[in-house]
Amino acid sequence: MERKEVIDLNIFLATIHGLGAAGAKIIDPRKVITAPWVRLKCQFGCGGYNKSRCCPPNTPTPQQMREVLDSYTRAILIHCTGNVSPGSIAVKMEREIFLSGFYKALALGAGPCKLCKECNPESCVNPDMARPSMESCGIDVYLTARSNGFPIEVLKDRTCQANRYGIVLID
Repeated sequence: MERKEVIDLNIFLATIHGLGAAGAKIIDPRKVITAPWVRLKCQFGCGGYNKSRCCPPNTPTPQQMREVLDSYTRAILIHCTGNVSPGSIAVKMEREIFLSGFYKALALGAGPCKLCKECNPESCVNPDMARPSMESCGIDVYLTARSNGFPIEVLKDRTCQANRYGIVLID
């Protein structure tokens, strides 16, 4: 097996596209924006608050997430549209990247976890697939996407096609 220092991360981008992503880009984790207001949007605006292991307050705070991001040197930001799940792609890539020698690979998805009809926060039955969303960890997904050259907008009509994002942290 190749050592991680000689693996070109661009090989993972082709796999991500093959899984249905609209786009993917290798980014610097310092370009991932965290803000304390983001989790308030979860608390005051989402029915999933405190109902899942993958939702606040069971996820890292923005400050904790900033520390996590700062312990990585690379990440892959994954852009999806339509019914393609950035979280499921990110988790698949986390595993592939881990097996390639990047033992710190860590995936984050988008939106509340929908793996189970009802979550048991004490004992997750899908720990291999369940990951918190970027926003549940205090990541400003709008500013992060835009600052990395990806489209994102507030949906005013549910018939519009959403731009959703996931990320895999790599080292």
